Amino acid sequence: MQIAFTTVGCRLNQFETDALRGRAQAEGHEVVPFGAMAEVYVINTCTITAEADADSRQLVRQAVRRNPSALVVVTGCYAQAAPAAVAAIPGVDLVLGNGEKPQLLTYVRGASENGGARLLVGQTTGRQIDDYGPGIDSDRTRAFLKVQDGCNYHCSFCIVPEVRGPNRSQRPERILDEIRRLRAAGFPEVVLTGIHLGTYGRDLTPPASLSELCQRIAALDEVPRIRLSSLDPHEVKPELVRLLADSPRFCRHIHLPLQSGDERILRRMRRGHTAAQFRELVECLAADVPGIAVSGDVIVGFPGEDDQAFQNTYDLLEALPIAGMHVFSYSRRTGTDAAEYPDQVPKVVKAERSRALRSLVSRKAQAFRGRFVGEILEVVVLDRDGPDGLLEGLSDNYLRIWFAGDPALRGCPARVQVERATGRGLLGSLRDRPFGGSSDVGSEDAAFVPLAVLGVA
Repeated sequence: MQIAFTTVGCRLNQFETDALRGRAQAEGHEVVPFGAMAEVYVINTCTITAEADADSRQLVRQAVRRNPSALVVVTGCYAQAAPAAVAAIPGVDLVLGNGEKPQLLTYVRGASENGGARLLVGQTTGRQIDDYGPGIDSDRTRAFLKVQDGCNYHCSFCIVPEVRGPNRSQRPERILDEIRRLRAAGFPEVVLTGIHLGTYGRDLTPPASLSELCQRIAALDEVPRIRLSSLDPHEVKPELVRLLADSPRFCRHIHLPLQSGDERILRRMRRGHTAAQFRELVECLAADVPGIAVSGDVIVGFPGEDDQAFQNTYDLLEALPIAGMHVFSYSRRTGTDAAEYPDQVPKVVKAERSRALRSLVSRKAQAFRGRFVGEILEVVVLDRDGPDGLLEGLSDNYLRIWFAGDPALRGCPARVQVERATGRGLLGSLRDRPFGGSSDVGSEDAAFVPLAVLGVA
């Protein structure tokens, strides 16, 4: 059976798609690109914003146009939140909630045999963490590993607890086994991911913590480099900062959802941190972990955000050594408290503030990249083409660097000397390979290619 997968939304969604794709291949199915002709199309959806819902619907329509006779399966958070609306989209044959997603291939076989549309969406409460195994995808350079799911918090703007359920954690022994497996499979980087990663282990018996898990990972004999996905600022403990500073196995990169730099708006959002705590944490990270990239998320135009509240956010980000920030305009999400707040910010005001913040973030990101000109960075070479036929590498502190080299380096680690910072990333020259692999492709003597030879200097 030819099956095509696509994903909308977060890294956890991407992990689950990767794991399902791997299962399909293991069962002998042919996995094809989503843009190709397929017998089954699987859309793993997101519902964090109305725009995410719209993107999911558009992907369904694309699949139906591509092959009107195909089986179209919609799963994920949009399917969980609005199953009847999803089932009503013309061409949808099967709607699966997040709890049913791990058994997707079983349901696909049943739907193929029985025919007709079916809607299978269970409750999200009281479930154990779903066992997907590692998100191994032969088309990816890096692997995602789900260690946590769900969220017990109820931020006033967020629907995630309703569609993902409560906090659930994977046993640390299972996580360590999966990391060993991913290392054996040749992945040079593993991203630990979850819906609310900082709450990892609180539901286990005995309780554990993310810092304890990371310390156990650091103690393994052979480990790919480990990247942490998003962490709430108040959940970044001193022992985790020390690990980022001391262990070369953990990437110097941390993503912190700030959401607002105004104390009043943060309280209204029901966030667990203050702007002052965010400032203190970022300053501590910059001082204790040299070269660390601090990125994050910020919401512009949350209900009640006046000019002064926005200015407080702008001033906070201006003052801190951030490497990047995702800027989102607030989008009303039905089912959340904030959707009913009376003091909604006009769309034109949100657009203006978004432009101002994005300009600031772009300037800060360029300044961060510029700090590394002349340095040698350890990168993982991604499995895709960069501009002008160059290879693309990702450093541990989340810098993208393009350089000339043998395509056989894709999926391998390398050391690259930075020569120039651009508006999109870095340009450099391959030096050698610092860890992993046995090929001598990219030896220092053979691989140094000055940028001027490529016409991009």
